[in-house]
Amino acid sequence: MSATFKPAAPALAHIGRRTRIPLIWLIPLVTILIGGWLAWDTLSKRGPTITITFESGEGLQAGQSLIKHKDVTLGRVTDVALSRDASHVLVTAEMNHSATRFLNDKARFWVVTPRLFAGQISGLDTLISGAYIELLPALTAGRTTTKFTGLEVPPVLTTNTPGRTFLLQADRVGSVSVGSPVFFRDLNVGTVLGWDVGHMASNVTIHAFVRAPYDSYVHDGSRFWNASGVSVKLGGQGVQVEMQSVKALLLGGVAFDTAKVALDTPVSAPDQRFPLYPDREAASNASFHRRVPAVSYFPGSVAGLTVGSPVTLQGLRLGEVTGITMEYDPASDTVRTPVRYEVEPERIANVAAAAKRGPLENAGFLVDHGLRAQIKTTNLLTGQSEVALVFMPDAAPATVTVEGKAIVFPAVPGDFSDIGRSASQLLTHVSQMPFQQIGDRLNNLLASANTLTSSPELQQTLESMAATMADTQALMKRLDAGVTPALRQLPDLANSLQSMLANTNRLVASTDTGYGANSAFHRDLNRLMNQLSDMVQSLRTLADLLNRHPEALIRGRTNTGTQ
Repeated sequence: MSATFKPAAPALAHIGRRTRIPLIWLIPLVTILIGGWLAWDTLSKRGPTITITFESGEGLQAGQSLIKHKDVTLGRVTDVALSRDASHVLVTAEMNHSATRFLNDKARFWVVTPRLFAGQISGLDTLISGAYIELLPALTAGRTTTKFTGLEVPPVLTTNTPGRTFLLQADRVGSVSVGSPVFFRDLNVGTVLGWDVGHMASNVTIHAFVRAPYDSYVHDGSRFWNASGVSVKLGGQGVQVEMQSVKALLLGGVAFDTAKVALDTPVSAPDQRFPLYPDREAASNASFHRRVPAVSYFPGSVAGLTVGSPVTLQGLRLGEVTGITMEYDPASDTVRTPVRYEVEPERIANVAAAAKRGPLENAGFLVDHGLRAQIKTTNLLTGQSEVALVFMPDAAPATVTVEGKAIVFPAVPGDFSDIGRSASQLLTHVSQMPFQQIGDRLNNLLASANTLTSSPELQQTLESMAATMADTQALMKRLDAGVTPALRQLPDLANSLQSMLANTNRLVASTDTGYGANSAFHRDLNRLMNQLSDMVQSLRTLADLLNRHPEALIRGRTNTGTQ
């Protein structure tokens, strides 16, 4: 059986087509991706481009100067150029995206350089790093903008400090300046931000900022006063010098306080207006609201009185002088000097009951009891005077009248007039003295003395006294002659006693040396006494032996047994 061989079918080759990307193309692809990410990252962090106008571009450099807030970079200056009219500088800056929310019309920009402002030195770090622009964001929202006007001087408050600003109205600024401190009970609690000039320059409005929580101590009844400079007062307690602080002395200052009676008033709202008083005393006086106008016509000079001079009652302040003028009086055909002043009844405690009668009735009651107005000198060195309301029981009767709205108080001459009157009375008494009679009596007294000195009795008395003195001198000479030899022997006697004491001291010293406890004689004597004691002990022992053995005298001492 034969087998049939069939050849195998030929194998067919299949060629597959696969598209492959070369690895070299991955490099530009990754580069494109990284570049795109960097571009997106840069664009996402970039904020708007802003323009800031400054009067000068001092210290600013394009591409280097930064815009910061609290040392955090918010942008970079890209261009510094002059405006078309060359009146100012235009600074172009590219801001970060994080600074976009701060760019509104209430944001403030200024160039930080080393400067001395408001009593403080700032910007010293720019000596190394270079000038930069500081951005102060606003606390409240505003209109978004990209054009700003920079500040030439940095603001007093360079941070958003919580607090409130109050408006102080004054006739003039005085020593108060931008950056002056605001004090509350000697604590620095704020600063002066600036001021505005009122209508027709009739007054000045000072913006005083008080930090929290001290702004809550400002009530509607609080009082502000100028605390600048040094106050020097010369009074009964000597010279008194008052100064708020060294900073207030250099930069000026404002202080405020709230009296106990004003604590019930509401806490003041921002931009509340207060009058600014010239000093603390004026602010304290302003707390009295009731003022009774009065006027007095003083006889004589009113030198020493000025507007603001005190009006006192029993030595305590009751008001102040408001005006001093000269006017012609047709009734008396003379020139008189009315002194106008105000009395503050609220300075008197428990005056409410008397206030019900009214000022005129109260004044009449006091005048009937002798109340008068008098000028008194308070300081002899400066010549300052005051209007003193004094009670004079012996004063002449007077009535109270009204002149306009002022009560006319009767006046009496001042203290210098009293001195002149007393001097006049003294001269009158001196002129009434009988000088002629006193002279005649002195002449008679001298004549009697002359007669007495020329009388014989006085001569005899003087001769007797001279004889007595001569006898006394002779007696003293005899005493001197008798006592002198004995006195001459006293030095020799004293020398002999001194020698005897010296010899005695030497004898005692030699005795102590020869026979004392440390001498050779004392030591030999001690040895002798010891030997005598041993000899006596031996004799006692011999006596005891012979008493027991009398035969020992013949046979001698034996060595057997106990002896």
